[in-house]
Amino acid sequence: MGMTMTQKILAAHAGLPSVEAGQLIEAGLDLVLANDITGPVAIKEAGRLDKKTVFDKDKVVLVPDHFAPNKDIKSAEHCKCVREYAKANDITNYFEVGQMGIEHALLPEKGLIVAGETCIGADSHTCTYGALGAFSTGVGSTDMGCGMITGQAWFKVPSAIKVILTGKPSKWVSGKDVILHLIGMIGVDGALYRSLEFTGDGVANLSMDDRFTIANMAIEAGAKNGIFPVDGRTIAYMEEHSTKKYTVYEADADAVYDEEYTIDLSTLEPTVAFPHLPENTRTVSEAGEVKIDQVVIGSCTNGRIEDLRVAAEIIKGRKVASGIRAIVIPATQAIYLKAIEEGLVQAFVEAGAIVSTPTCGPCLGGHMGILAAGERAVSTTNRNFVGRMGHVDSEVYLASPAVAAASAVTGKISQPSDLGL
Repeated sequence: MGMTMTQKILAAHAGLPSVEAGQLIEAGLDLVLANDITGPVAIKEAGRLDKKTVFDKDKVVLVPDHFAPNKDIKSAEHCKCVREYAKANDITNYFEVGQMGIEHALLPEKGLIVAGETCIGADSHTCTYGALGAFSTGVGSTDMGCGMITGQAWFKVPSAIKVILTGKPSKWVSGKDVILHLIGMIGVDGALYRSLEFTGDGVANLSMDDRFTIANMAIEAGAKNGIFPVDGRTIAYMEEHSTKKYTVYEADADAVYDEEYTIDLSTLEPTVAFPHLPENTRTVSEAGEVKIDQVVIGSCTNGRIEDLRVAAEIIKGRKVASGIRAIVIPATQAIYLKAIEEGLVQAFVEAGAIVSTPTCGPCLGGHMGILAAGERAVSTTNRNFVGRMGHVDSEVYLASPAVAAASAVTGKISQPSDLGL
């Protein structure tokens, strides 16, 4: 019986010739990740083990990004805990304010994760790195703490769903529309504890930033991980950002999949997930008149340079609608600097938006854009659960940077064509 990409990576890291769905294995880890929310819990759990030092100071990554820069005393204490642990263990990859970024954009940018590797993170969107052909998944803080100390984790080998992508998306359709469309098709538990394996000739028409966005939101369909094949575009990205050796795994021709779905990218339209689940999707043309109060462009899902370029192209020379708060958050310092160099920041500020330092901030209802009762936001983030971005009576509409930027200009859910673009 053949294996999927994910199964091949797990077999290799477990030292086994093959694995099959449902099998329990212990696999070696190439990277272990935590942030300022999950890190302190993991550090406490790791302290209960006999071995007190990390398994490899170069393979543990700590990034305070959720409430950083510290929003209050409690968050300052959390960041202090992570900072002191990093110093005590001489952890190489600790990224503090000034060097930090949103973790799931920062790690690929820094070249810390490449194809064929395994990564666990105490954050559900760790599945982002599947865009590079790696196995990456979110775990609880206890598992993460054990991983920091032992360099290993146990997994139940996931079965898989094959997603065949064909065609080429139109100008204003991006990876966010692809993944929202898929989640709308299969639901928030449609891939529960399964691997979403993307393939097909349409993959070549998706940029790396598109792929990061799609893999990032695999968890919103319940998936254990999302993963893309390694092609020339993947290799070019890794060679630009990393000096690590990578390994290319390909699914066997006779690999077993629970289900198969085909998505013709050329037929997709700008899509929005209405409250209060990512599966509650409609195309913008179906959305109707939905007035909003706030727009957020950023996050580990859509704070990369292509996202900012698209948003700036739409908003440049226009104004944010009266009464709308538009918040732009570059995902890393390097992206922020690039946005300054390209004039994107100027375009946002002149339009009446604000530009923040890299932070997860509003995505989790942390800071930098909390919603009051009755308020609505169009956001490029990844979750729109009840109370996700503030008050339980607020609403979050998930969308692409193109839709978010157009909506900021009109003051209601819109797409670029509504502006004549």
